[in-house]
Amino acid sequence: MRRLAVWLLALVALLVVAAGAFFFLPHRLDEVAVLKTTGPELVARGEYIAQAADCAACHSMPGGKPYAGGLPFTLAFGTIYSPNITPDKETGIGDWSDAEFVRAMRHGVGKDGEDLYPAFPYTAYTLMSDQDILAVKAYLASLPPVKSQAPANQLSFPYNQRYVMRAWKLLFMPDGRMQPDPSHPPDWNRGAYLVEALGHCGECHTPRNRLFALDKDRKFAGAEAAGWKAYNITSDKQTGIGGWSDKELADYLSTGHAEGRGSASGSMAEVVDYSLRHLTAEDIKAMVAYLRTIPPQTSDLAAAINPHPPAAKAPSAYAPPADESGKDTIGLRVFQSACASCHGWNGEGLQHSHAALTGSQSVNDPAGTNALKVILHGTRLETREGEVFMPGFAAGYDDVEIAAVTNYVLGHFGGKQASVTPADVAAARH
Repeated sequence: MRRLAVWLLALVALLVVAAGAFFFLPHRLDEVAVLKTTGPELVARGEYIAQAADCAACHSMPGGKPYAGGLPFTLAFGTIYSPNITPDKETGIGDWSDAEFVRAMRHGVGKDGEDLYPAFPYTAYTLMSDQDILAVKAYLASLPPVKSQAPANQLSFPYNQRYVMRAWKLLFMPDGRMQPDPSHPPDWNRGAYLVEALGHCGECHTPRNRLFALDKDRKFAGAEAAGWKAYNITSDKQTGIGGWSDKELADYLSTGHAEGRGSASGSMAEVVDYSLRHLTAEDIKAMVAYLRTIPPQTSDLAAAINPHPPAAKAPSAYAPPADESGKDTIGLRVFQSACASCHGWNGEGLQHSHAALTGSQSVNDPAGTNALKVILHGTRLETREGEVFMPGFAAGYDDVEIAAVTNYVLGHFGGKQASVTPADVAAARH
């Protein structure tokens, strides 16, 4: 018995040492590949990849310097701030080596060996090639340095213990780089790389499990993030994009608008603005080819699009349907005074095509999540014709009026029975 006890103690000690080594020993640096291109060509390539990877959206504050960081990510367990990734040597990444930058992108580890939180989508970026990662670094190094220190993260215990992330990575980090699938054509493989690795679309469009990892069984089925709904982008024909034409998908990705499908707003508008509108037509086509093959998933984030909403009965953009013209409700009055001049009573849009509402998933969501956010806070998007925007109406109307006009919009343009309350509006104001 004494000998068994000694062996058990030795085993426990070994496990303690192994656990300590796993959690607390410094992360090693990988060998870095030799670059195939250098100079201006490398920087230009890095700029394009940084756009495809949507780096600026997370590392830039509204109205601030690009890539200077400081953008807050408010999560259930606290707030994380994006870091400065300009080449400033004190507050940015100006003194990072190539190997340290690759380690951050590939393993989620900072310059000093600290484990990074998966708000930084390294679970997607780990699929990138060395050449693309180093091209991004070369581009960032070409930017003007900005001295800007991001605020300290505000996380509750145990989430503020970075070493816990090592166990999380052991469970959820992909293994290896993305490799072409020979059973699919080149454009499909390019689309897979753009969607899965660079664009990290799943970070918003895939639900998460209790450990904040992506639920692989619900891939691209839609999720709610940062108060916005990222809708189903699987090939499901009712609640996904299975009923969209290739042109509609390409238009929406590249411009933020597709005729009969509405316009991007909120987080998706940022993706189009910072990233997708800069991609080549060939890359957009490749993304469409890949998305077409995503297995269908049903979603309850929004109901199926109503092809014949009450707005379709409007005689023109300038007059409501006959069965509404005699009514006097708060929602109708607010829409008439603040909304009709841009959107039109028939939802086709008057000032710009991006103002069209019919066919939009946002106005077909009975919960009204995205529609309410847009009405309160507005939205903007850069287009080939210049900036288009909708102002927010949070300051102009009270909670009762905002709730009423939201419900009216959902009923009029989506044919949905909505029940947005003043309490919902109050919560969405922040």
